[in-house]
Amino acid sequence: MTARWVAHLPFTAADLPAARRFTAALARSVTFLPQVDAGETTVSAEDEQGVHHRVFCDLPLPGGPRCVRRTAHDGPCSARPPR
Repeated sequence: MTARWVAHLPFTAADLPAARRFTAALARSVTFLPQVDAGETTVSAEDEQGVHHRVFCDLPLPGGPRCVRRTAHDGPCSARPPR
């Protein structure tokens, strides 16, 4: 089995919601790479790197896919992001 790694990339944001939006956009921008597991994306404050905040819902859906919507989304889970 191939080992999993986590990349830490510091950036600035006004607050946690803004940090989640930035991180979601960053994660989605690299999902064309098969090595990326965007559903497991988290964000943490620089001074609290042990406290991870999920970015995507990632709940399992019938048939195997996972929800790609953001955490605490309104409405049902979906395998496709809302437009």
